[in-house]
Amino acid sequence: METEVIALTGEKFDIEKVKAAAGKLDEGKLVAFGTETVYGIGCRVRTDSINRLDEVKGRGGGKRYTLHIADPELVAGYVPTIPLKGRKLIAKGWPGPLTIVFELDEGAVEKQRDLITNDAFEVLYRDNTIGIRCPDNEIARRLLRCATEPVVAPSANLDGRAPATSADGVLAQLDGRIDIILDGGECKYKKSSTVVKIAQAQPIILRQGVYSEKDIAQMSLIRILFVCAGNTCRSPMAAALCKKKLCEKLNCTVDEIEARGYKIASAGLMGGAGIPASKEVVSICAREGIDLSKHRSRALASSEAEASDYIFAMTKSHREQILEICPAVAEKCLLLDGNGEISDPIGAGVDVYEKCAQHIERALVERIGGILV
Repeated sequence: METEVIALTGEKFDIEKVKAAAGKLDEGKLVAFGTETVYGIGCRVRTDSINRLDEVKGRGGGKRYTLHIADPELVAGYVPTIPLKGRKLIAKGWPGPLTIVFELDEGAVEKQRDLITNDAFEVLYRDNTIGIRCPDNEIARRLLRCATEPVVAPSANLDGRAPATSADGVLAQLDGRIDIILDGGECKYKKSSTVVKIAQAQPIILRQGVYSEKDIAQMSLIRILFVCAGNTCRSPMAAALCKKKLCEKLNCTVDEIEARGYKIASAGLMGGAGIPASKEVVSICAREGIDLSKHRSRALASSEAEASDYIFAMTKSHREQILEICPAVAEKCLLLDGNGEISDPIGAGVDVYEKCAQHIERALVERIGGILV
């Protein structure tokens, strides 16, 4: 068999050639194409085609392959429920050099079994997980859009050898073994994608690649912001108690929370800055093992609100003021207590502060459960 090389270099490539190659993919042909990382071998997700792909790469049967999609929103057709950290990685990492392995529960897996063909299900879902990548390469994405069947695309190399980063590199290893090579030039990174598994809402790096562990931590970091009027009692107390609840859930110390992927902060709406937390709040938090003696109030900035994943206001009035400052955050700006407001204890006795703390704790139990899903 002769491998056909189709040149697609230059700013404007021939889309008709890409459509023709997609048609060949749908027929069961093996089509190599470049991505921003390395070249991959495109293969439709059917048993006969996958068996041929195994043979070409020199792999044993049963090797898992990663689904490639043209656009991030297509992930919903394969993973019905995605935790927040997964959604953040998608938003910041796709299209791009990131492969995400999603973990599904039994119910979701069975639902997917009913939605896609048996061939596709058996190839894509292993141990209740599926690996998906959305490449950042226009030729690759056009090819995937034009194909009518799901496509996997392992690296274009023989098993045990380095992935090819150019069409010539693909030919050197696979000439006569595959049907078509779409020559889109050298790959941008010349390095494999980072593979991350979303397990129990936490990202675990399975393979180092373009993105470092630090990159993944920042991309998946969940920012939670508590807002009240002056940032001296309710919001700093809520932030402190939230850290405590997260520590209990994640089995870590307060100092380890950010390393575990959560950044907790508080701010106020009155514009004052540098005021300590009230002595009552400092005392209540100290009993919980949380030191607020160094807390100083600060004003809410629109940039901080926009960067946050969750904003919890103490009252409806607070929420309205937040939205005046930053209207774009409406969907993620919520009342801490979804069933009511958390009253201001300032100027009242210690017992009122105690009741306020208890109210905040009850509200946090429900909110944190939702965040960690």
